[in-house]
Amino acid sequence: MYKRILVPIDGSPAATRGLGEAIDLARNQGAEILLLHVADEWKVAAGDIAAVNLEAGAQRLREAGSALLQEAEARVRQAGVSASSVLLEEIGVPVGTCVVQRAREWPADLIVCGTHGRRGLHRLLMGSDAEHIVRHTPVPVLLVRSAE
Repeated sequence: MYKRILVPIDGSPAATRGLGEAIDLARNQGAEILLLHVADEWKVAAGDIAAVNLEAGAQRLREAGSALLQEAEARVRQAGVSASSVLLEEIGVPVGTCVVQRAREWPADLIVCGTHGRRGLHRLLMGSDAEHIVRHTPVPVLLVRSAE
């Protein structure tokens, strides 16, 4: 049923748990996994290190994203599942938009992603990548919460 599973990862507990669910599904379905990490350089420009050295901050984001993808890809392959990975660098493009676009381009049969379960004012102001994905994706989505 599912042969191509897109798994966005950011290192959060919810995303890590989502990766585990995706691995189980992929093994069961004989599917392949595409791991996706979005290095959002806007976070560097708008964050705590705004005026320090933007290129150095962006480079740290790329390195951290690459390390995260390598670790996740090793975990997937160790489970006997075919895996590949993509590191996207975007400025000012919401992560959810990047995920939906990659799901269309690849094309994915399923997206498995973690959600932080944001509520209240933070969710209202910041939006929710998981909610954006669910609202705009052309494929089914499995949302996985981190363990309470």
